[in-house]
Amino acid sequence: MTNIAQSSIGAGGLLRNWRQRRRMSQLDLASSAQVSTRHLSYVETGRSTPSRELLLHLARHLDVPPREQNDLLLAAGYAPTFSELDLGDPAMRPVLTAIDAILTGSEPNPTLVMDRYWNLVRANAAALTRVDGIAPELLGPPLNVLRVTLHPDGLAPSVVNFDAVAAHLIHRLRRQHAISGDPVLADLLAEAEALAPSASDIHPLNAAAALELHLRRNGIDARYLSVVSTFGTALDITASELTIETFYTVG
Repeated sequence: MTNIAQSSIGAGGLLRNWRQRRRMSQLDLASSAQVSTRHLSYVETGRSTPSRELLLHLARHLDVPPREQNDLLLAAGYAPTFSELDLGDPAMRPVLTAIDAILTGSEPNPTLVMDRYWNLVRANAAALTRVDGIAPELLGPPLNVLRVTLHPDGLAPSVVNFDAVAAHLIHRLRRQHAISGDPVLADLLAEAEALAPSASDIHPLNAAAALELHLRRNGIDARYLSVVSTFGTALDITASELTIETFYTVG
């Protein structure tokens, strides 16, 4: 849904914001999208009303996510193009079937399914065993995976390489916010940086092939590598924003 700030600046202003966020000049975007610079300027300033097709064309060249493409269309007075279905909708049954197969098939490796804001949607039994001893107020609903990982009353004391892991998560969240510009993600990023101040300025580089999560908890010492997957061909916003993360034991 388009918020008040987005509505007030209109579709042209939103396009300009996306172009600037992508560090593109009007000439860059006009050349890439093969439209005239003058027409693009008129659209951004509100002097010309863009067609639905033009807005979607420009949005694709600006790599605007589906949710924000809907906001762009709504700001121009057009109906949204992407559905946003609840997970309980019958049309989402194939997605849930795939998720359940992944969760079951990944046992005994902990696997989580998260939404756009890192809230837990589903988890397998192996993952749910890792919440023992976590402060009840952190368990939701919704349980926010980022908060549980970084909070001192959550998993943070059990993460041996906390700064490296926190730096990696913050870097992922910064990229996610840079792509979408979502103010809710901005708030989540500020919270993450406050929970891990010593890690917020660390560049997440690692000498190994991939970053390990080293947990020492409840008498168990374990190292994991995570694999993240998404529904790359999803045509629905809810499905497109789901993230599936599986932790494989190494060492």
